[in-house]
Amino acid sequence: TEFCDMRSAYAALPERLKMLIEDLQAEHSIAHSRSLVDPTVLSEAQKAESPPVRQRLVRINPINGRKALYIGAHASHIVGWPLEKGRALLAELAELGTKPEFRLSHAWREGDLIVWDNRCV
Repeated sequence: TEFCDMRSAYAALPERLKMLIEDLQAEHSIAHSRSLVDPTVLSEAQKAESPPVRQRLVRINPINGRKALYIGAHASHIVGWPLEKGRALLAELAELGTKPEFRLSHAWREGDLIVWDNRCV
């Protein structure tokens, strides 16, 4: 199991990139992420049960105020951007956010317990 620290990834971004993404939203869809593996895996009814949602690329933790990237396989495109340009930005952010210095890899053993904050991994 691997976790990526998206707070540290955001903090390490160049300032120009932070300014670019500050107010952007991505559309997230389980249909998109599943279609990357198999376009036929979800029925039309299943897709209708989980419609796409818009999420900010940068989230702010309401408790500590720290910013984190909010990206992943469900993010299909940047709202208001040409499809290919938005996907290129998402790919760039994913590459930056999954660098080894931001990843925790865990090999599970009996009795292990990991607690994480879904807002920033």
